[in-house]
Amino acid sequence: MINLVIDIGNTRAKAGVFRNGELQYREAREKWEIDDFMALATNHNVQNVILSTVAGAVSGLLQETLSSRFFFLELNAATPLPIANHYRTPETLGKDRLAAVAGAYALFPGQPCLVVDAGTCITYDLLSSEGVYLGGNIAPGIAMRLKAMHTFTARLPLVETGPLDNWVGDSTETALRNGAQLGVLLEAEGYIRYGHSRFGALRAIFTGGDADFFAKSLKSEIFVNHNLVLIGLDQILKYNVKRLE
Repeated sequence: MINLVIDIGNTRAKAGVFRNGELQYREAREKWEIDDFMALATNHNVQNVILSTVAGAVSGLLQETLSSRFFFLELNAATPLPIANHYRTPETLGKDRLAAVAGAYALFPGQPCLVVDAGTCITYDLLSSEGVYLGGNIAPGIAMRLKAMHTFTARLPLVETGPLDNWVGDSTETALRNGAQLGVLLEAEGYIRYGHSRFGALRAIFTGGDADFFAKSLKSEIFVNHNLVLIGLDQILKYNVKRLE
């Protein structure tokens, strides 16, 4: 089974080609044309395509073109899933969050997982050992915290991320940086500890642009996988293809 998975975000889109569950090719761009997706699918002998977007409505021409050539699935709140979704408002749930949890289920079946997507916002999502998505929380990401402190105050400067040399800031710059960066680390440690207290041997899996920062700085054991959303989309697509066999 050769699958093309497409994940369209707010600023760029990622595409991955999977052969029997193994990622063979991955590419990220700010702008894709329909011909780019078609060329990628043709060059890799793709059979099935899944599309996920958090950037609003997808071009009808893109949907029509893909569905005319391949088994095509666009992820939405009604899409059958390999996990049980207990989110009370599934229609409002970010598709990237759902796909990341499906990816965690594929990588660590039968194990409870805390899935952390550290991007513009940081999402913390819980998956039970039975494969039930229990829900999660959303918090500001590092850059958002730094920007908010500058934007919503009269005199605080806009500070860039940087090293955490001391947990106590000795200047306004280091105080702001510590408040944002150390704050998210302590927050994540708290979620991991809470998860362990509730589930026992919990897997903490991080993805997103700031995942490497957490990997270098957290004391807790975590796993980082930058392709977690793509892996989850591939699992959802495989699940739906097999349902029709």
